[in-house]
Amino acid sequence: MSSDTRPGRVQRIAQLAALIGVAALLALLIWKVAFGRTTGAADELAEGKLVHAPAFTLDRLDRDGQLAVADLRGKAVVVNFWASWCIPCRDEAPVLQKTYERYRDQGLVVLGVDVNDFRQDARRFMKRYGLSYPVVYDGKGSTVGKWGVRGFPETFFVDRSGKLVGERIEGAVDIERNRDAFQRGVALALGNTP
Repeated sequence: MSSDTRPGRVQRIAQLAALIGVAALLALLIWKVAFGRTTGAADELAEGKLVHAPAFTLDRLDRDGQLAVADLRGKAVVVNFWASWCIPCRDEAPVLQKTYERYRDQGLVVLGVDVNDFRQDARRFMKRYGLSYPVVYDGKGSTVGKWGVRGFPETFFVDRSGKLVGERIEGAVDIERNRDAFQRGVALALGNTP
């Protein structure tokens, strides 16, 4: 056996091992998409099921301390999942701030959940858009699976008893595109008939 043949053979074996690894990962991905999908709160809500807002306790970005969903029981809540790097999130930030200002005296809280982001970037975003509502930090994205979040931004409505109401708004809260769904969600969260 010549010395020129052995390195070529080792290289082919390494390439074959890499190809097998890639094929295994692809098979795992296909299986996960086809059979391993977990149902989040959004999917259950879309099926018409009675769903309570999934619990979480996260660090606050708007001030010191933590905030839990349970702390907001008795209040109507608009929960908005966002990130500073998300362009549609920038477009909707003023709408959410105006909603908070308009309805907070009626017991409505807009709760921002900053996901997969850097704290500094999130705080700069909050300052730039003048966000005065509570914002929590979920740097690792631990909440998105339980809530069924598929992308950013997404918005949910929680009534005073802690149940999800209305419909999830996928994408930016755009007053032209989904005005009715947004207003209906706010009204249901507040306990008003839309």
